[in-house]
Amino acid sequence: MAQMALSHMHVIVPSSNESHLGRSFLKINSVNFNERPCISLLSFDLKASKLCTRRQSVISMSVQQASKPKVTVSPLTLEDAKEPPLNTYKPKEPYTATIVSVERLVGPRAPGETCHIVIDHDGNVPYWEGQSYGVIPPGENPKKPGNPHNVRLYSIASTRYGDNFDGKTASFCVRRAVYYDPETGKEDPSKNGVCSNFLCDSKPGDKVKITGPSGKIMLLPEDNPNATHIMIATGTGVAPFRGYLRRMFMESVPTFKFGGLAWLFLGVANSDSLLYDDEFEKYLKDYPDNFRFDRALSREQKNKKGGKMYVQDKIEEYSDEIFKLLDGGAHIYFCGLKGMMPGIQDTLKRVAEERGESWDQKLSQLKKNKQWHVEVY
Repeated sequence: MAQMALSHMHVIVPSSNESHLGRSFLKINSVNFNERPCISLLSFDLKASKLCTRRQSVISMSVQQASKPKVTVSPLTLEDAKEPPLNTYKPKEPYTATIVSVERLVGPRAPGETCHIVIDHDGNVPYWEGQSYGVIPPGENPKKPGNPHNVRLYSIASTRYGDNFDGKTASFCVRRAVYYDPETGKEDPSKNGVCSNFLCDSKPGDKVKITGPSGKIMLLPEDNPNATHIMIATGTGVAPFRGYLRRMFMESVPTFKFGGLAWLFLGVANSDSLLYDDEFEKYLKDYPDNFRFDRALSREQKNKKGGKMYVQDKIEEYSDEIFKLLDGGAHIYFCGLKGMMPGIQDTLKRVAEERGESWDQKLSQLKKNKQWHVEVY
C-alpha cells in the first residue's frame, strides 16, 4: 500500500560506495583485442573513442555488454521465497531500524519538499518490490493519550536489495506535509504531518519503528520477463516504480532477466519537482528498446486544449498505443494521490467510448486478468 500520510561491466566495475541514487561513478578499463588499437569507453559514449595503448590485459567482454552495466546484488537467497513476506512485524511489536541518510530530492522551485530516506533494517525485515512498510512516529497519540501514534504506510522505493545492494536497507520517498492557515497564509506547525516531518527531519543514526512489510496489489509480476508494464505515478507515487526499474535495469539478478517494456508516466508540478530523474534518464540511454519515460509537468506544459498538463493528458496522448498494449496483456499500475484516479478513469472511459468499447467491461476484464494494479492514498 502506498504512503498514507502524504506522502550500475565487468569492463566497468562499479562499487557500492561509487553508486548512489543513480549517479554512477565508474572505473574505466580499456579493452585490448589481440593488442590492436581499440575503443575506450568514456562516459558510455562510443563516439568519444581513443586508441588504447598496447599490451594491456585482455578482458573478455563485448563492447555492447560493457555499455549496459549492472550491479551485483546479495544475498541471492532473497530470491528463494515463493511467497512475499507479510506482516513480519506488527504495530504492537515493531522493528527498530536506523536512519542511514536523508536527502532532499527536489530543486528550489519545487512546491514543497520531498526527501529520499534510507533506513537500515539489517536484513531482518525483508520485502518484495511494490510492498510497503508502516512507520510509527515517536510521541504520544493526541487522540489516545498514553498510546503511540497510529501506523503510517509508505511504499518502499527500493528493491529487496536496498540502495546498498546488500539486502539490509530500504528507502522511502516522502513529501513533507505542511499546513498553511488559509486566513493568515502562515504555517501552522501544530497541524503539520507528524510522520512525514519526523522522517524528513531525521538524522543518520536516529531510530525509526517500522512494521510490515504489507501489500500484494503492487507486487511486480515476474512470470513473464518479456511483459509490458505501464506505470502511472503522481509525485511520491513513483516510489514502487523506482524499485521495479532498479530490478529491471540496474541490478544483476540471475533469476530475473527483464526483456519486456517498462513505460513510466510521472506527473509532478515542474522540472524541479522531478524525482529520481537521473536514474530514469540513464535507463533511457542504456535500454532505449525496453524503457520509455513521459513526464507531465502541470506548471510548465500545456495539454492539447491549452490547459495544464496532467498525467491523464499524457495517457490520452498515447491512448491508442496504451489500449493496444493492454489488449496484448500489458500490466498497468497507478500510484499516487487518490485525487488522480477520477481524472484518469474519465480519460480512459472517454477513449474507450471513442474506440467503440465499453470501459466498464474492459476494466472488469483487466481486473479479472490481474492486469490492473491501483494503490492510492
